[in-house]
Amino acid sequence: MGAKGWHSRGYLPHYDGHGISQHTVFRLYDSVPPGQQSGDDVLDRHLGSAFLRNPACARHVVEALLHHDEERYGLQAWCVMPNHVHVLMAVNEKFQLGGIVRSWKMFTTRGINQELKRGGPVWAADYFDRYIRDETHFESTKRYIEMNPVAAGLCERPEDWEFSSVGWKG
Repeated sequence: MGAKGWHSRGYLPHYDGHGISQHTVFRLYDSVPPGQQSGDDVLDRHLGSAFLRNPACARHVVEALLHHDEERYGLQAWCVMPNHVHVLMAVNEKFQLGGIVRSWKMFTTRGINQELKRGGPVWAADYFDRYIRDETHFESTKRYIEMNPVAAGLCERPEDWEFSSVGWKG
């Protein structure tokens, strides 16, 4: 398959390539109230069902992220929040970012729905992505991801948040 390069998903341009780092955010289907725009200030209020507040549900997401690390992509930082997920990664040559995010969502939807004994949607249809421009951008994005649980009031230190690349003990 390979990378798409610059393309549109109907609004802003996106870059799907290999050999570069990308920050990707995907969120639960009900994490943004109707009429509001998705943004970190909204997501960090943990609105909606916040399924990922349940440790078993968060573990499903972590396992999905780690499953193909170094095969399809290289994880550089990640964090599972109560209603959204941040991933900083570089996609390997034969894979597309959209396909990777789609596989995470499909795998975790089954596990989360089984865990909660429910059916129906788990994830919002789309995802946010931004390619990393340079080393300064990389470091600020990595720090943002690692500090997100602290900024959102979920813990006092990044290493205290179990569902992140900083706090995960496996």
